[in-house]
Amino acid sequence: MPALACVDASVAPPPTFFSGVGHPTNTISAAADVDIPHWSIGLSSTLYRIDGWGEPYFSVNCSGNISIRPHGAQTLSHQEIDLLKVVKKASDPKHSGGLGLQLPLIVRFPDVLKNRLDSLQAAFESAIVSQGYGAHYQGVYPVKCNQDRYVVEDIVKFGSGFRFGLEAGSKPELLLAMSCLCKGSNESLLICNGFKDAEYIALALVARKLLLNTVIVLEQEEELDLVIEISRKISVLPVIGLRAKLRTKHSGHFGSTSGEKGKFGLTTAQILRVVKKLEQAGMLDCLQLLHFHIGSQIPSTTLLTDGVGEAAQIFAELVRLGANMKVVDIGGGLGLDYDGSKSTASDMSVGYSLQEYAAAVVQSVKFVCDRKGIKHPIICSESGRAIVSHHSILVFEAVSASSYDSPEVSSLGLQYFVERLSDDARADYRNLSAAAIRGENETCLLYADQLKQKCVEQFKDGSLGIEQLAAVDELCDLVTKAIGVAKPVQTYHVNLSVFTSIPDFWGINQLFPIVPIHRLDERPTKRGILSDLTCDSDGKIDRFIGGDSSLPLHELNGDGCGSGGGYYLGMFLGGAYEEALGGVHNLFGGPSVVRVLQSDGPHSFAVTLAIPGPSCSDVLRVMQHEPELMFQNLKHRADEYLHQNDDGSMDLASGLAQCFRNMPYLSPGLSCCLTAANGNNGYYFCNADGFTSATDSVVSEDDQWSYCVA
Repeated sequence: MPALACVDASVAPPPTFFSGVGHPTNTISAAADVDIPHWSIGLSSTLYRIDGWGEPYFSVNCSGNISIRPHGAQTLSHQEIDLLKVVKKASDPKHSGGLGLQLPLIVRFPDVLKNRLDSLQAAFESAIVSQGYGAHYQGVYPVKCNQDRYVVEDIVKFGSGFRFGLEAGSKPELLLAMSCLCKGSNESLLICNGFKDAEYIALALVARKLLLNTVIVLEQEEELDLVIEISRKISVLPVIGLRAKLRTKHSGHFGSTSGEKGKFGLTTAQILRVVKKLEQAGMLDCLQLLHFHIGSQIPSTTLLTDGVGEAAQIFAELVRLGANMKVVDIGGGLGLDYDGSKSTASDMSVGYSLQEYAAAVVQSVKFVCDRKGIKHPIICSESGRAIVSHHSILVFEAVSASSYDSPEVSSLGLQYFVERLSDDARADYRNLSAAAIRGENETCLLYADQLKQKCVEQFKDGSLGIEQLAAVDELCDLVTKAIGVAKPVQTYHVNLSVFTSIPDFWGINQLFPIVPIHRLDERPTKRGILSDLTCDSDGKIDRFIGGDSSLPLHELNGDGCGSGGGYYLGMFLGGAYEEALGGVHNLFGGPSVVRVLQSDGPHSFAVTLAIPGPSCSDVLRVMQHEPELMFQNLKHRADEYLHQNDDGSMDLASGLAQCFRNMPYLSPGLSCCLTAANGNNGYYFCNADGFTSATDSVVSEDDQWSYCVA
């Protein structure tokens, strides 16, 4: 503490200030905080828990980059895909061999999606064979998890060989499912869930007339009257299911739709009335499916067994009452291990494998049916989260970080600061100095906090200047740093909207694995939180898997503002719900998207689809604005300006048109047409030449606005 040592001893501590203070261990991600001389990719895998949540699809390769294993455990070494190479291919300009897409970026891996379907099917088939179960498994994908056209079409294509179907919960989802299943297996189930009106029911019955294997699941008792009435009008015999409200319930957020007070389903009394009404209508043989849902992210097979066993009893009773029961639909609930802990005590993890889940379901249904002496039903599940979460990765860039330099307090500045203190504040300062000499950590912190609070009060009443307030801030930071209470946490500014791309984090505190996708062969020397682009205090990520409030990160290259090379982060296991739930807060639209297949080429992958993210015009239209008219208004004003100020510095109209076409997110370019004249460099908009060359692969000349100035 040379600066403090130079100050008069009557108001400042001697040169030994803080020399005896200890440094308690930081227990958060201790692996990154320990001075390990040789960092390794294995240490990074442990630090970020990649071996837990990432198994068997994600690992760290010898280059220190995240590697995708598209075929899971069956992936050969030459088939692994370097995620950083995919991002570079997508984001590099066309003249450099890239596709010119702007980040943030969603990278989809259909091979991973296929492997998830195959693994789910194999787990149930294995359980059925090993337990001697007398029927088969036939799953459906709930399209609400991710309604993207290519995702749904892939699932239908990959699952057609084992009759994998779709589930819809609304009229547009039903139209989507009907269209896609026209190319699937005729035996694939089309499960119609959700609240229904006459149009929904009529549409489902039309689907049955079109030879789609459609089942209308009753969520409310009154829906039955519409089913009977409309089916008679259009002469279609319906296949009916009903959703039962189970008593079985699990705790936590994801269990809120289960139990007797759940949002959906029929009580036992309502089920009996439905059976009676169908019998009176001569349609009891139409009742063929029982559906239930314990809740998403079922934490343990114990709870699963309890819920499936209860439902199987209801199924058996429906058989006894004369219904033509054929299918038991166990709904969703197959959970993911988001934090890699394999724990049953958290919403972020589950304590079972895919094989254990399937075995528990089959065993529970078989036990009840054998005891009741009834035929084993087809087992259906709606495991959307488990199917699509792994195949999609959100990649975004950290463009800058708040700097944290060691506080420097000059001797003259400190002397001036102390002289302006009130008597009480000066006493706290002396006590702080004395406590530091004695090595009393807690006492140091106590007096530092008291000193800071008293100085804040002095500043508020006008007796202390802003220079003195800054000095006390620096002094208290110095105390904290010297004591080693905590490693400074920096704020990394990321080119992303949390509300658009990770809405579940903001809405329900859902945590996802977030990891640097490269430089994992380097020791992360910083800790940080992630702050997004939105003008909202909630637009940040400050909670991470494992209970951490900050994330181990690497120092940004170059000048700390991203100009020395991009620093890319990936959010994993986010393929379900996030895209459909995301809004346009601050008018930030969705990310760009690429679809990547494993291939035998030099980089083990091929980009089969590239879609640029929504432009400023696109998101403005979402809110009923008309970008064309907006441009005309601005162009008129720009023409007036240029007429009065004919300085020839720049073409305002052309620049304005380009802004409408660009994505709302930050773009790393030297300048844009609006700022070229004043040399405003950094992450704003790319220049016109860069934008044109970057988007030639995805935007044709015909797509350009006719009124844009050349």
